[in-house]
Amino acid sequence: MYKLENDQLIVEIIDPIADQHLLGTRYCTGGYIFQVTDRELGPLLSGPTYPESFNVFDGQGIPDAFNLAPIKDLNGQDSCALIIGIGLCNTDKNTVESFCVWDINCGMQEISFRTKQSLGPYSLILERKIQLGERTLNSEIKLSNDGEEPIELRWFPHPFYPQPNKDELCRFNTKISMPINGGFELGQNGFISRKNWPNWEKGFYQILEHSDQNNLVILQKHPVLGLVAATCDYVPGFFPIWGNANTFSWEPFMECKVGIDEGRDWGITYEF
Repeated sequence: MYKLENDQLIVEIIDPIADQHLLGTRYCTGGYIFQVTDRELGPLLSGPTYPESFNVFDGQGIPDAFNLAPIKDLNGQDSCALIIGIGLCNTDKNTVESFCVWDINCGMQEISFRTKQSLGPYSLILERKIQLGERTLNSEIKLSNDGEEPIELRWFPHPFYPQPNKDELCRFNTKISMPINGGFELGQNGFISRKNWPNWEKGFYQILEHSDQNNLVILQKHPVLGLVAATCDYVPGFFPIWGNANTFSWEPFMECKVGIDEGRDWGITYEF
């Protein structure tokens, strides 16, 4: 693991080579935040199976994913796809055939990742930077298209927070709504709360409806810190939430098309 540290927090980030056994076809391999630990209070992040076990699909910490928009060369094998931030994958077998190679620069409070990926007429450069402030963690991403075809981009963060002590989970700076469902409800104070707790072994997944065109700000209840926050510098498109007995997560998607010789940069800041 790579580590970013200051006098309050320790941030563990997966090494794409040394920790390859923790990686699969779902989460971006460069910039995968595995755990944030408060020097006095202990670990601050969770996961669907944390702390009992770990598997590469469920993950833990703050992974993020491009995997829902695999890039396929129409003149090549149907099962072969380039998954941004992961590598060349066999989509039939759900396996990584070859991981992308990252150039990595790590300091005490900043780490950067850079990789170039290509398949047929598609080619891209992906850059990641993670910076640790006093109690903030800033993740910046840039994708540049240097190929011969546009790239359809679907990306989402998947932070896994431990379930809070009470039923209130999170609220946003944008108006949201959702149909009646078995796992969540929206309170008059704007907080989404869990229902039927603690019978959440299989988990609940719910798509949120929203229409505001504001960059997203999230307030998240936390069993140790009380309240944490995150700010996305983009307007989310598709926007689900999910939780099980061990964890709760929100997944605001950033969706766009990156044209030939164009680039797109975006980011998210977590406050602990």
